[in-house]
Amino acid sequence: MSTYTVHQPPPRKGETASAPERFVFVRDGFYFAAFLLGPLWLLWRRLWLAAVVYVAANILLGIGLRLIGAPVAVQFLVGALMALLLGFEAASIRRWKLTRRGWTMLGFVVGEDVETAERRFFAEWSKRANAPPPPAASLPPASVPVRRGPPSPSDVIGLFPEPRT
Repeated sequence: MSTYTVHQPPPRKGETASAPERFVFVRDGFYFAAFLLGPLWLLWRRLWLAAVVYVAANILLGIGLRLIGAPVAVQFLVGALMALLLGFEAASIRRWKLTRRGWTMLGFVVGEDVETAERRFFAEWSKRANAPPPPAASLPPASVPVRRGPPSPSDVIGLFPEPRT
């Protein structure tokens, strides 16, 4: 099962709320395509700034490693580690772009694939949208303590069966 974050775009001109069809589900986890084809994956997802930074970092690291005379195996290892880092952080880069553009993260949903996650999310979302808000009087005030007075000698904190004296 995969975990997805749900992102809502800012409303367009003349809209009060964004259309649910425009919501984006970003899978959390490792992106194998980003690992194998890093710059192409970034360009495909329209992550222009991240693509420029990734390519520039690879070029600078390559030049720096050649200047210090690092063996080819070390240069390959550094390139592979950069690709691995991109594979692990691809979802975070997508979320960062969405946040930067004013999208709101609505929450998390778990599903075997994106369609299952969408069904689960929208089923719960529609329930919450149709449910009446809880009455304010039924909620306890946050400043009222649950227990009053000092603890009794029979109270136990931790894993021991009896309090020690």
